[in-house]
Amino acid sequence: MEQVERVEDFDPPFETIEPVHLASPLIFSSPHSGSAYPQRFLDASRLDPLTLRRSEDAFVDELFLPCVAVGAPLLRALFPRAYLDLNREPYELDPQIFQGRLPEFANTRSLRVAVGLGTIPRVVGDAQPIYRGPIPVAEGLRRIETLYQPYHAQLKALVERARGWFGVAVLLDCHSMPSNAADVSGFDIVLGDRYGASAAPGVVDILEASLKSAGYVVRRNKPFAGGFITEHFGVPADGVHAVQIEIARALYLDERKIVRTERWPALQEDLLAAARALALEFGGNPRADRLAAE
Repeated sequence: MEQVERVEDFDPPFETIEPVHLASPLIFSSPHSGSAYPQRFLDASRLDPLTLRRSEDAFVDELFLPCVAVGAPLLRALFPRAYLDLNREPYELDPQIFQGRLPEFANTRSLRVAVGLGTIPRVVGDAQPIYRGPIPVAEGLRRIETLYQPYHAQLKALVERARGWFGVAVLLDCHSMPSNAADVSGFDIVLGDRYGASAAPGVVDILEASLKSAGYVVRRNKPFAGGFITEHFGVPADGVHAVQIEIARALYLDERKIVRTERWPALQEDLLAAARALALEFGGNPRADRLAAE
């Protein structure tokens, strides 16, 4: 009988770290920093654990953890990106890795699927195939239903809570970029706002100014303008701004060993300063009607 991973393999699959007092419309999301690998998944992979881990945004959740102090929650996945990618459409599926027929509603023709980086990835970032053989379609759909959908439901709830309390929500989707990624040479941080479609210019201006003042080389939208989370949640006209933050791993990580370097504390402090600048701009004052109801 074939073994399949279960939601129980992740206890829990993600977590929300809440501030002592909700005092800011900011929400931090770290969808790619999970490092809990089920043994069944490792057994099904042709890759060793260290190679699989190179697809992680390793320790990004911990980089941003001090930002909870501005009065904002942080949502982080604990399962790995190689197992399920939360920054994709829910059913962006690659027929090459599945045994059985995919449902008609699956998007099998996206550019991300074409390179093996769909919702259930076929390869890790340097194009190395993950699986020894095909996995059942039912297993892929189960991952989406039990992991992807609940994470996105929780992220939506946090966004709606912020908008209800403060009249606005600012979602910061937190990622890291490998030093060998295309077109990132010479840049420390890339801020993606879908070329202005997912956030008002002033939101990115504040982040960029704070990070540049700390000495970082910052770029907007190239080569990372924002993935599905930024595109899906960012609707400035509705009071929801979403920005993807990509941090060069060389700033804080030994990419070969996946261990933190001595530059880690300074980067943490600088990210916290940027979060504080953004929180200060938005005031952090709950709406009077909400306070009256409490």
